[in-house]
Amino acid sequence: MTQLHDLRLRLLVQQESESIANSQPMDLDLSVVQARCLCWLALLAEAHEDQASDAERRGDTEQAMGWFADSMRLRDVIQVVSTIEIPLPAPGDTDSGEGSFSSEPPLAA
Repeated sequence: MTQLHDLRLRLLVQQESESIANSQPMDLDLSVVQARCLCWLALLAEAHEDQASDAERRGDTEQAMGWFADSMRLRDVIQVVSTIEIPLPAPGDTDSGEGSFSSEPPLAA
């Protein structure tokens, strides 16, 4: 069951990576990547909490504690990712890539 979960997770990450690459082939927007990562992390944390509840209902305390600990680690990662400041491109900048960031302080996503 764990291998199936890992395989499903890898497939979801691969699909999301391809989706980001296809939607932003020339100009990858890091704030979009960050937002999508936060969405996936929140879904994974919720799924782990559900697994912990299921294990607890079955009376498998050890498994429930493992799932719960994983969900807490994911919540910690969400906190870290959400505090990463990504500089936003200045309005009207071209796709040249040089000098494409504003002099304004970066905003957190």
